[in-house]
Amino acid sequence: MTQDENLIIEKTEAAAVIPVTVSNTLYDNYMPYAMSVIVSRAIPEIDGFKPAHRKLLYTMYKMGLMSGPRSKSADIVGQTMQLNPHGDQAIYETMVRLTRGNGTLLHPWIDSKGNFGSVTSRDMQYAAARYTEARLDPSCVTIFDGLDRNAVDMIDNYSGTMKEPRLLPAQFPTILVNSNQGIAVGMASNICSFNLGEVCNATIAFLKDSKTDLLEHMPAPDFSTAAEIIYDEDAMREIYESGRGSFKIRGTAEINRKDRTIEIREIPYTTTIETIIDDISDQIKKNRLQDITNVRDETDLNGLCISIEYKSTADPDVLLHKLYESTSLEHYFSCNFNILVDNKPRVMGVREILDEWVKWRMSCIKRETNYSLEKKRERLHLLRGLEAILLDIDLAIQVIRNTEKERDVIPRLMKAFSIDQQQAESVAEIKLRNLNREHIIRRLDDIKKLLAEIEDLEKLESSAKRQRKLIADQLKAIATKYGRERLTRLVDPEDIEVPEITELIPDYNIRIFLTEEGYFKKLALTSLRGNFELNLKENDRIIIEEEATNQSELIFLTNKANAYKMMAWEIEDSRPSLLGEYTPNLLDLEDGEYVVCVHAAIEPFEGEFVAIFANGKGVRFDANHFETKQNRRKLINAFSDVSDIRLIRFRSPDEDPSFALQTEKGKMLIFDSSQITYKKTRSAQGAAIIRGAKKDPIVKVVPFEQIKNEIEEEEYYRVQNLPGSGRYIKEKTLEGRQLSLLE
Repeated sequence: MTQDENLIIEKTEAAAVIPVTVSNTLYDNYMPYAMSVIVSRAIPEIDGFKPAHRKLLYTMYKMGLMSGPRSKSADIVGQTMQLNPHGDQAIYETMVRLTRGNGTLLHPWIDSKGNFGSVTSRDMQYAAARYTEARLDPSCVTIFDGLDRNAVDMIDNYSGTMKEPRLLPAQFPTILVNSNQGIAVGMASNICSFNLGEVCNATIAFLKDSKTDLLEHMPAPDFSTAAEIIYDEDAMREIYESGRGSFKIRGTAEINRKDRTIEIREIPYTTTIETIIDDISDQIKKNRLQDITNVRDETDLNGLCISIEYKSTADPDVLLHKLYESTSLEHYFSCNFNILVDNKPRVMGVREILDEWVKWRMSCIKRETNYSLEKKRERLHLLRGLEAILLDIDLAIQVIRNTEKERDVIPRLMKAFSIDQQQAESVAEIKLRNLNREHIIRRLDDIKKLLAEIEDLEKLESSAKRQRKLIADQLKAIATKYGRERLTRLVDPEDIEVPEITELIPDYNIRIFLTEEGYFKKLALTSLRGNFELNLKENDRIIIEEEATNQSELIFLTNKANAYKMMAWEIEDSRPSLLGEYTPNLLDLEDGEYVVCVHAAIEPFEGEFVAIFANGKGVRFDANHFETKQNRRKLINAFSDVSDIRLIRFRSPDEDPSFALQTEKGKMLIFDSSQITYKKTRSAQGAAIIRGAKKDPIVKVVPFEQIKNEIEEEEYYRVQNLPGSGRYIKEKTLEGRQLSLLE
């Protein structure tokens, strides 16, 4: 784009024309919106809350809902709109997710009454705000304590008529205790929940030693929907260190053999009842869960229950494993611990999060301590004034009584006792009944107590060690009072009994097809009964056709000498009327790479592959070269890449197919595959098939069966031994073809 093309015209109110660059205009208009979403909406901060959560909870706190009866949700939503300019429905949805009734949070902040839906259900609607009631959970005292002692900054609301806290002074790492998800502009956050007691213990251990092994104290996340985590210590350690990674959650089920049902009682946090039922229905339609006869949602007040009925011939243990393999009953939780720290998004591991939280919590304690010191010093200062009048109470009474004008009382007291204005005003406000020695002496006894408290606060303010000890003491108290046992159990992968794959996957006969244009079809033989016609693209044709089973292993060989492996059951059954799977997409091939051969192998890997190259050479090598214990999806250097491949085909032990090749100058050669040199290594080029290939390379090779009916003089082109010289193609042989016999 040129300098002139990068300009747009903006008209001002005065109709002046100002040249503005497109890039600057986009930046100036888009960035404020993007940053607003990141900072003010989607990403949680170090206190563990998004702005919408914080505004709602603070409103309920100001409404006095820490104790007493619940309030109507509609009233709470209305009051929250003074801080949150979004609509009432958006505020209510936020409130629903924070309630105990909904179950989204491991440790809910709101004690609810009424129908608030369920995190386990996609379709279960929550009741309207006018029908439900709520108040703050007792544990909320830990997130509001300190607000009245200047623990955090107070900022104006959107209208400038009220103050609200910039953050909440949470006394434990709420950012880790409750899950948080958010999608911003160009970034997202997905934080899993951890057990409160474990988080507190891990934080205490971190305060003592920043290098402590956090996995010893909080081994894994904990979810409100319970279920099980298939525990991988290495993966979990990576998440704890980097803040990114994933782990597997699986639901739990009970098998009732008498009634032939599988009852799912717990599901992963990342899915819903309806999603699992939809997954099962899809698998039934694809003939992958044929043993299931019925699926019902039987969830009620007694708890979650998905009832699955199965056939009498089915093995319920194998069926359950199929459910884990093919539905969201087993799911991954992808972690992205993206948190705002000082208004800047940062992806942090658990250790770094705890470090930032401790720093922030220490700043809250310093502010609270400083506030308390100021108040106590003010109180001490006033008591010093009271101490001064103790020397002569009668004089104080006389000064006040003999002063004619009220405005002169304070100055005369200041002069009589050598005290300042604040002290004098405090003395003047003492009730007459309290102007006795006993009351004043009792007040003066408070001086000693205040001095001790001030000294203690000064030590706390100046000592990071004491601040960290205070944090640890608070965490111990919180863990004792609000902690509870883990809901999500940890399962060692080695303890999971997995049936053989052949038991899990339905096996049936199939036929596979590969076309010249690169389309692959897998058809069940039952769909090929009677007369059928395969749908192909115009000018496309089938180059390979094999019969196999659904448990066969497919080997795709490409022009770049790569082998791609996958199981037949991994590819969805097609229909004759469909084009099939486009192999570059199916296998994620590189640019310019295409499939030249496919073979369905069944263990043991018997047979050979026959490869013929442009340089006139050919080779046979064993198919078992592609049998790998590691089940790798891609094998490089699957065969020689010294020269371009012209044909590669599978040759079974009881077959000896013939091939016909054509050279650039129009020679043809017909030969048997058994005549080609056999090599033990798949990377070998073998020996020459046709002479003179350096000056006259091979351009095309096809199975002889493909053109057999069109050639009357087969013996003219066929050779008994290799290499052969080839014969120029006769005009009679080319009759009806414009350029080449093998096109």
